Amino acid sequence: MRTTVTVDDDVMAEVDRLRHAQNLGLSEALNHLARAGIAAAASSGSASYEHRSATIGIRVDVSNIGEVLELLDAD
Repeated sequence: MRTTVTVDDDVMAEVDRLRHAQNLGLSEALNHLARAGIAAAASSGSASYEHRSATIGIRVDVSNIGEVLELLDAD
């Protein structure tokens, strides 16, 4: 498939480096880099996130931000 794309300078520098290192054409180098990016994203899987909590000694319930703001404003 033919299409027109805009390639950022840093990406083009890597394409040029790969072309010269492996004696590839432009399309081959772009496809190689795209596939490498796809493989890296697939192998990392979905990033898992675990929220850690710790007791910090607060003696008021801060689960309701509205109540906390009222408490702070009540001088």
